[in-house]
Amino acid sequence: MASQVTILGSGTCVPSLTRNPCSFLMQTGGENLLFDCGPGTMRRLLEVGVSIMDISHIFLSHFHPDHSNELAAFLFALKYPAPAAQKQPLTIVAGQGFRSFFERLKKVYGRWIVLPPDLFSVVELDTKDADRHNCTAFGIASMPVSHRPESLAYRIVDADGKALVYSGDTDVCDGLTDIATDADLMICESAFPDDQKADGHLTPSLAGKIAQTAAVRRLVLTHFYPACENVDIEKQCRSTYSGPIVLARDLMTLTL
Repeated sequence: MASQVTILGSGTCVPSLTRNPCSFLMQTGGENLLFDCGPGTMRRLLEVGVSIMDISHIFLSHFHPDHSNELAAFLFALKYPAPAAQKQPLTIVAGQGFRSFFERLKKVYGRWIVLPPDLFSVVELDTKDADRHNCTAFGIASMPVSHRPESLAYRIVDADGKALVYSGDTDVCDGLTDIATDADLMICESAFPDDQKADGHLTPSLAGKIAQTAAVRRLVLTHFYPACENVDIEKQCRSTYSGPIVLARDLMTLTL
């Protein structure tokens, strides 16, 4: 069965009735993979019929609150009604510094977010160079990108050899082009319109240029700040990218 991607959040830290902070679900090889975990992620999962108990991996692109804020609540919720209710082991994958970040979370919440060791593990990936995490149902590679010291882009290859790339938050950098090369689908941040470029973020034409250079087959733009709602984002991206363009919407589902 083909892998599916569901956009759980296409927005940012700015509150919106239509766009949750950036997050998506990938369903592949019988596993449910969650990418980023900002406010509202658990509710969006319920809306698409997926229990938090069914998530096998959480991949964090970086630690900003709009990408990681609901992590503590997610772990707390896994303890209800009892730890034994969690049947699916959970692995959190993130950049260097996550273990320290998580230890500080535990100082705040204590045992409320501590899961049994046979049901919980942490993987810290290199943020100085490309890295890999071995999984049975899929392949995962990461690449440092230009946003925060811990920021990573991810490349997931499913059992059919189809490749999905997630940029996380990033500015223009060679690493993103490298990891996106020949991807079947790229979910790429496009935070601000071309004339409002912000440090650490991409615009539609910059995202398009990266995708064009990397020969990405289909480009999904996401992580839209409110300024993006008033301009033709697709047109700006089309100036640099010739392939299919999708503007992310919350609860949109795509097939890889």
